[in-house]
Amino acid sequence: MASIKSVCDALDMLSEDNSVPRNIRRGAGDAKVRLLNEKDALDVRCAGAINILDDLANDPNIPMHGRTMIWQIISQLETIAQGK
Repeated sequence: MASIKSVCDALDMLSEDNSVPRNIRRGAGDAKVRLLNEKDALDVRCAGAINILDDLANDPNIPMHGRTMIWQIISQLETIAQGK
């Protein structure tokens, strides 16, 4: 099962990848902050992060490897949200 730590590690990798546009890197950081905000329930945090990442995946300027990484992260987040 996916864990919050593995998702955060993947988001860190994406936010530090210089081959990805700056707005995508910034969005990955925003998704991580949203995910780690413990004021909300876990499923709400996952949904918020998924929403941010879904917008990023639809950006026409993102390279294919970045889009693939985002899809993998979204899949992990969906697993975490359902396994609550």
